[in-house]
Amino acid sequence: MRPHRRHHSTTPRLTRLLGTLLLVTAAGAFTTSASSAPRAAPTPLDRVIPAPASVEPGGAPYRVTRGTHIRVDGSPDARRVGDYLAELLRPSTGYPLPVTDRGTGGIRLRLAEGPYGAEGYRLDSGRDGVTITAGEAAGLFHGVQTLRQLLPAAVEKDSVQPGPWLVAGGTIEDRPRYGWRGAMLDVSRHFFTVDEVKRYIDRVALYKYNKLHLHLSDDQGWRIAIDSWPRLATYGGSTEAGGGPGGHYTKDDYREIVRYAASRHLEVVPEIDMPGHTNAALASYAELNCDGVAPPLYTGIEVGFSTLCVDKEVTYDFVDDVVRELAALTPGRYFHIGGDEAHSTPHEDFVRFMDRVQPIVAEHGKTVIGWHQLAGANPAEGALVQYWGLDRTDDAEKAQVAQAARNGTGLILSPADRTYLDMKYDEDTPLGLDWAGHVEVRRSYDWDPAAYLPGVPETAVRGVEAPMWTETLETPDQLDFMAFPRLPGVAELGWSPAAAHDWDTYRVRLAAQAPRWEALGIDYYRSPQVPWTG
Repeated sequence: MRPHRRHHSTTPRLTRLLGTLLLVTAAGAFTTSASSAPRAAPTPLDRVIPAPASVEPGGAPYRVTRGTHIRVDGSPDARRVGDYLAELLRPSTGYPLPVTDRGTGGIRLRLAEGPYGAEGYRLDSGRDGVTITAGEAAGLFHGVQTLRQLLPAAVEKDSVQPGPWLVAGGTIEDRPRYGWRGAMLDVSRHFFTVDEVKRYIDRVALYKYNKLHLHLSDDQGWRIAIDSWPRLATYGGSTEAGGGPGGHYTKDDYREIVRYAASRHLEVVPEIDMPGHTNAALASYAELNCDGVAPPLYTGIEVGFSTLCVDKEVTYDFVDDVVRELAALTPGRYFHIGGDEAHSTPHEDFVRFMDRVQPIVAEHGKTVIGWHQLAGANPAEGALVQYWGLDRTDDAEKAQVAQAARNGTGLILSPADRTYLDMKYDEDTPLGLDWAGHVEVRRSYDWDPAAYLPGVPETAVRGVEAPMWTETLETPDQLDFMAFPRLPGVAELGWSPAAAHDWDTYRVRLAAQAPRWEALGIDYYRSPQVPWTG
């Protein structure tokens, strides 16, 4: 089955082509006056990613100057977003940009009742200033990301740049299509430090992601300290794919990741994969194995060979302890229990295991998420299923997921041949895998989550997620290369209205992001499908 690509009868081909031409014209860094002297032009309001819900350009631009203040209302939430914005803009502008709750003009951040929802915002720009209004702090933060993209790309640099710092005049009204816009980072196959995870958080925050899914355990490594089972981290976390030294997070490390993610309005979703993908745990504690013999640590990348012993009560003591300790560190609502590729667990045992484990998660105050194989068991009430299948996935498996969705199970879409950021772009890509095929930029972007799986009610789709698996990825720069330019496209699928999804105009907006990535030090893949400039 090939997913349906939405065509918009209200947007004729000619209109789309004219829109593309306008975006190409707008992508120039300068306009020319009658005297042929170049002058800077502000970024058009509709060039940002994700595409806003509504844009009304017009009026004079606002210019950030040495005298600009960032004005916030009296709330601590607005103050925090204002401080974040000031820290973002000061290095490149060289301006003091004081954050104050007094005066008028400048850049204003305000919380107010309105049609914004939890994450929406309104941005008004004109000669006298820029005002971002939202109902909650997350909306202010997302509005700041839009303002950031409306400023010249040099604003991302950490040294003083010449400017000028213009924001186009007009109004943006914006709110997300889906409430779940996730980025998953696999820290099990290769371990990434707290600072490296923070770096990735900042990358995804620019594009309005709101969930950070951390894959904390797998065959190759256990990455979170568990006091009641200490060898999980000290021994099970001592290696990684390829045989490197591995590593793990202390509880304070994990708290710092959670805190930093929250400061960027990302909710951390921890994953402990089970009953498969568990060799690191099995190697750490012999009693978790049915034969009582601990296997050696594993540094390869094969899957499906490991399983917890479903018949032993100690297995559920282990699960209870791990979920209890990790849930206590996690303020977010969700706990991911994996469930994929449990090939060594007979189906009946898999169902029994999930029937025992899901109530444990609920007892510790969390909502279950599982990979889509959970749909073949008995998903708990309120559980979410994360679909990672392919276009070519067996129709019976898709039908099973669709039936669970019709029965009330929410669905997160992460089709591997669309959203897996570790898949090679083409046969010459030096990093990544290709078991799901090659995933070029257009393939990653050009599909509609609401129409992807047949038989799934649109109301069951909670959103999308872009997983970054790390069997072949060892450094932050390698994460960048595989994430960009695909990461912004998945973000747009989750945020922007369906009518805004058009490859011809998106690829032009995507090309305009390149100078920003270069200013941020992001080594991105220069896809031949995108009309890069320079």
